[in-house]
Amino acid sequence: MGDNTKGFLFIIGGAEDKTGNSIILKQVREMLRDDEQLAVLLTATEKPEEVGEKYLEAFSRLGITNIQLLNINTRDNADDKQYCDKLRASRCVFMTGGDQLRITSILGGTMASGILKEIYDSGGIIIGTSAGASVMSSTMIVQGPDNEPAKKCTLKMAPGLGLINNVIIDQHFDQRGRFGRLLCGVAENPGVFGIGIDEDTSIKLYPDMHFEIIGSNAVTIIDGKSIQSSNVSELKQDEILAISGVTVHVLPQGYGFDLINRKVLRLKDER
Repeated sequence: MGDNTKGFLFIIGGAEDKTGNSIILKQVREMLRDDEQLAVLLTATEKPEEVGEKYLEAFSRLGITNIQLLNINTRDNADDKQYCDKLRASRCVFMTGGDQLRITSILGGTMASGILKEIYDSGGIIIGTSAGASVMSSTMIVQGPDNEPAKKCTLKMAPGLGLINNVIIDQHFDQRGRFGRLLCGVAENPGVFGIGIDEDTSIKLYPDMHFEIIGSNAVTIIDGKSIQSSNVSELKQDEILAISGVTVHVLPQGYGFDLINRKVLRLKDER
């Protein structure tokens, strides 16, 4: 899991505070060195001007001055040298929310997608919120019911950007009642971790594959390795899932998790 990666992933559950204490966005400022460029990648949104202006204002207020708004909204853009040079010039890339399928369908297999991986593997920082969070993994959730119990054939998955393997990431997690759909994803793939990140909450993933939780709510980790039994392979479409032995952790700021050793970490909270 991620043996060749050397950088940081900063994965946000969406709706992060942009105007108040901004605990999460302050982390972006702290992770940047001196006057390094921050690229705000607007591929996920269909309102790039509006969304770009909000992040420009938020990051500027926090003291980040070197900001590049980058609207790669076609596959031609994603292979265009001018756009790609701007992306490559940034050690830190922030992917906004919107639609994760826009990110993969526009960037997938292009020069821009390769540059994102290069930045991460060479020690850079890739940040994503909402759709930009889901797309980090090799397999991402595209669609599934909110506020419903786990059922077979209700979850739609697709390939993500592949920055991290063996996890499924869900966002706006508790606020939209997404436990059932993430549990179903883990039941179908017990070797992966399901990571559900609440709004205004994030995980900061270090190169050694442990992460810390930062923000005002919690992160839910569903570990399928301990599953004793489930009926997921026997269900007819839309039947309720039965599952036993699954391990669930719910962790707020001050805690972390080691993905290699599958262990909860109690961290000193200095924020």
